[in-house]
Amino acid sequence: MNLRHLAVTACLASLLSVPALAADHWVGTWATSPVALPNPEAKYGAAETTYREIVHISLGGDTARIILTNEFGLAPLTINSAYVAPRTQGSEIDVANARPVTFSGRPSVTLPAGALAVSDPIALKLSPLSDVAVSFVVPAQPIEQATHHGFADQTSYTAPGSVAGAKSLETPTEITDWPFLKGIDVRADDKAGAIVAFGDSITDGARSTRNTNQRWPDILAQRLQAEKKTRRLGVLNEGIGGNRVLHDNTGPSALARFDRDVLAQAGVKYLLILESINDIGHAQDPVKPYDVVSAEDLIAGLSQLAARAHTHGIKVYGATLTPYVGAKYSSPAGEAMRQAVNQWIRTSKELDGFVDFDKATQDPANPSAFSAAADGGDHLHPSDAGYKAMGNSIDLKLFTK
Repeated sequence: MNLRHLAVTACLASLLSVPALAADHWVGTWATSPVALPNPEAKYGAAETTYREIVHISLGGDTARIILTNEFGLAPLTINSAYVAPRTQGSEIDVANARPVTFSGRPSVTLPAGALAVSDPIALKLSPLSDVAVSFVVPAQPIEQATHHGFADQTSYTAPGSVAGAKSLETPTEITDWPFLKGIDVRADDKAGAIVAFGDSITDGARSTRNTNQRWPDILAQRLQAEKKTRRLGVLNEGIGGNRVLHDNTGPSALARFDRDVLAQAGVKYLLILESINDIGHAQDPVKPYDVVSAEDLIAGLSQLAARAHTHGIKVYGATLTPYVGAKYSSPAGEAMRQAVNQWIRTSKELDGFVDFDKATQDPANPSAFSAAADGGDHLHPSDAGYKAMGNSIDLKLFTK
C-alpha cells in the first residue's frame, strides 16, 4: 500500500470515528411535566401577553427545537411570535443569538385542545448547562383551562403586548411557573440520549433555592457533563409536586402520565423513578387516611412502569424513597410501607438497578429520618445539601451500560 492509500485510509478511519449527527435523532435537553390550571379569572388570555420563560438545559447542541403544549386545554390555543435565545441576566437575552421560531414554516401556531406542537429546527448553538429563554406571545383569546407546570423553582417573566424579540422586557411581571412550555430538544449524534427523572416534589426540587439549579436532576446533569463518557446525555426533570403512583392529585397519576412524560420524550435511554411517598403518606395519614393502598399495590404499580419502559428499550432504575419521619403525614405504618417498597427497589429483578437516595440522606444514628444537613425543614423534602447528596450518590456507570 502506497503513502497515498495510507493517507486516504487514515482519513476514512478518522471520519468513521466521529459520531454523525442523524437528521432525525433528537434528544431532550430540558423538559417539564404539564398539568391543568383552571382559568376562571381569565389570568391567561384576557389580553395579548408576552411570556419569557427561563429554563436551564442539560445537553448542548447546534440545532434545537421547542415544544409548546395545550395538552390540558379545553379549546384551541394560538401562540404567535416565538423566539429562543441564550439568557444573559434577568429578563435580558443575547439578541445577537436570538432566533425566531416557526412551526411548519409559519410564525404562528394553533394547538388543538389536548395537543402539543413541535417547532421547526432552529439553528442556534446552545451550551450545556446554560440558561435559555423561550419567548412567545399569547394573543387575547378565551382560555378556560391553561396548561402549565406550577412549580418552576425558576423566575420567568411576562409583559403586556407583543415584545418577544426585545432584548429585555420593560417592567416585567415575575412568574414562577412554566405556562404552555413543555420542552427543548437538540439534534445530536446517534450515541446521545436522555435520562428521565420521574417523580414527585422531591424530583421537582421543592425547598431547593430558587434560580440556583440545585435539584437532584440538576446535580446529575452537572456530573454527566463533567465526564467524557456521559456528556452526551441530557436529563429531563419530569417531577410533579404531590404526584402519586396510583391516584391523581397534582396532575395525573404516574401510571396515567407515563406515556406523555416518559415514552414520548426525545431520545430516552434511561429512566430513574422516585415515586410513591405521597401514596404512602396519604394512605397512612394518622389524622385522615384516604386513597388507601398497600405496599404490594405500589410495587405492582412500579412494576407496570418498568414493564412499559422496557417495552421501548429503556433501562429502568429505581430510587429508594427518602426518609420522612417527622413529616405531617408520617406514621409507623407508613414507615413500614416505605421500608417494604425500598426493599423491593433494592432487590427486584424487574429493575435494571437502583440508586440509594434513602442511604444518601438518612441520619446514620436514626436511619428513618433525614440527617440534619439533608433536611429541608419539613422532614419530607431535602435541603440543597440533601439534593446534592442525592445527585452525588448516583453511580454514573449506570448510564454507560
